[in-house]
Amino acid sequence: MPVPAITESEWIVMEALWEEAPRTASQVIKMVAASQGWADNTVRTLLARLVEKGALKAGENASGVKEFSPLVKRETCVRAESHSFLKRVFRGASKPLLAHFASNVRLSPEEVEELKQLLDASLKNKP
Repeated sequence: MPVPAITESEWIVMEALWEEAPRTASQVIKMVAASQGWADNTVRTLLARLVEKGALKAGENASGVKEFSPLVKRETCVRAESHSFLKRVFRGASKPLLAHFASNVRLSPEEVEELKQLLDASLKNKP
């Protein structure tokens, strides 16, 4: 199943549900509406769109209230977004992304060492 394309606003709703699910629309609204300046109906619309896209499933709890749960894992969506970003911004090339990141982000010595280890491990995993 392809990973659904999730907009920035939808991502905020998904984060609330990845944190804890299932949740009712009212619970999601309480979590995100005020901080985003959204009306309740905006959150309900985003939930409906995410259900249509196949990112969420909706079901009823024991009280008959509709609840929402993610159908896709956060890690899966992060991977898809990363690939999309790499393709769109860096034309699919990893080296310019890493060069840009290394040149424009302040990293601690520990973070640099960890990144070196990740790069070394990726070389070992290549045929």
